[in-house]
Amino acid sequence: MKTIPENWLRVELHLHTSASGDSLVKPQQVIGHCRKIGIHRVAITDHNSIAGALAAKAMAPELVIVGEEIETTRGELLGYYMSESIPGGLEPMEVIKRLRAQGAVISVSHPFDHTRGPHWTYAQLMAIAPHVDALETFNARCFSNKPNRQVAEFAREHDLPGTAGSDAHSVKEIGRAVLRMPPFSHAESFLAALQQAQPQTRLSPPWVHLTSQWAKLVRAFRRK
Repeated sequence: MKTIPENWLRVELHLHTSASGDSLVKPQQVIGHCRKIGIHRVAITDHNSIAGALAAKAMAPELVIVGEEIETTRGELLGYYMSESIPGGLEPMEVIKRLRAQGAVISVSHPFDHTRGPHWTYAQLMAIAPHVDALETFNARCFSNKPNRQVAEFAREHDLPGTAGSDAHSVKEIGRAVLRMPPFSHAESFLAALQQAQPQTRLSPPWVHLTSQWAKLVRAFRRK
């Protein structure tokens, strides 16, 4: 592995807060834990919402990238450097169009992980590959590295950079998968830095999925 320059950032690009229906983590908890473990940039990517990201950005503008994980009629897309939320349930190319209109950087969430709900087929990923900026080549919540290896190979074949993230729904998951990247400050420099990014990754234990289920139960109880 190449020697990583000291000024390169540790970047977490996929996590959820209480703005997602399956997480109880408050934005301020994300900020505090990222500072504790030395995360220099964090993209908050709640399901179909930028509310948690905007709240965190207001508290720590130098740390937080406003993002969203958007459920399409196929699989999910990740947007970075967003200014407007995009609702779930739209066709993939409509979501991509709306992300482009606001100057966002676009990645694809855990493309070949068949244990998730709707997921991208090979043909569907082929169809959108020319229209996205990157693919999530490592997601720490996959049960094995097989889906990550498959998408990493696809990314190499199509000359797309990889993003990585913990997909954290609990505080302890944050930082399980990060990229070391050259300094960046906006969407364009972020995308350029992705070309040189070095992953530092490890899978989360399978039990972390229980935290999502627990969050759903707590929310259901509170509604009652």
